[in-house]
Amino acid sequence: MGCFEGKNHETSTGFLGVSDFSDKSIWKALVAECLGTFILVLIGTGSCITMGNAPADAAQIRIAFTFGLTVATLAQAIGHISGCHINPAVTFSLLLTGDVKLVKAVCYVVVQCVGAIGGSGLLKLIVPDERVGGFGVTSIGDKSLSPVQGMIMEAILTFLLIFVIHGVCDSYRKDIKGSAPLAIGLAVVAAHLVGIQFTGSSINPARSFGPAVIMNSWENHWIYWVGPLAGAAVAAVFYKLLFKVHKEESYDL
Repeated sequence: MGCFEGKNHETSTGFLGVSDFSDKSIWKALVAECLGTFILVLIGTGSCITMGNAPADAAQIRIAFTFGLTVATLAQAIGHISGCHINPAVTFSLLLTGDVKLVKAVCYVVVQCVGAIGGSGLLKLIVPDERVGGFGVTSIGDKSLSPVQGMIMEAILTFLLIFVIHGVCDSYRKDIKGSAPLAIGLAVVAAHLVGIQFTGSSINPARSFGPAVIMNSWENHWIYWVGPLAGAAVAAVFYKLLFKVHKEESYDL
């Protein structure tokens, strides 16, 4: 999300990217990804807990903006270090477009999940038991929605996020005058405003994984991996094949 994941970190030419680990910057990037996901889950799911007694609409708005603003500010803070993926779906999309190598992508996903568990675990320690409630565990909120429909909803919402990320982080675009992190954060807000009532609007497998581990709650958890990864794959390939700007056709509107 830091436009892009530090292309300056990519030193290898092979698909695996093993030689990336000879550069000490990769270790900084892994720490940044772990810390960033830790903060996202701690703050984001914290907003879900504190709104337990609020009207549903007000709670959804607060949760949406908490997640969106946290993503935007983290992108500014650690984007130059790791790219601020803090989301396996983002990492997967960049793997598919060749912007990150396989070994690095796997390591990113691992530390993202570790950070998510840590953030969720700390939140569990500091929140009184009577306020825990659902603890921000993503689940199908509308019981008339089937798991497959929930998976499709997650795919659509994640498509929006990944498409925006690839669009605002296109290195040859010259027409963007605003803030890429803000645009990405607003995409997160929009996805949450639509999806919270249906699936909790995960759009991030790590965000769902952390609370699921701490609360040992795995019902329909698969949809928060399959949906976001599928949506990310479609968005990444779609943008790269149809809309990616090449050097010889740089837009300057």
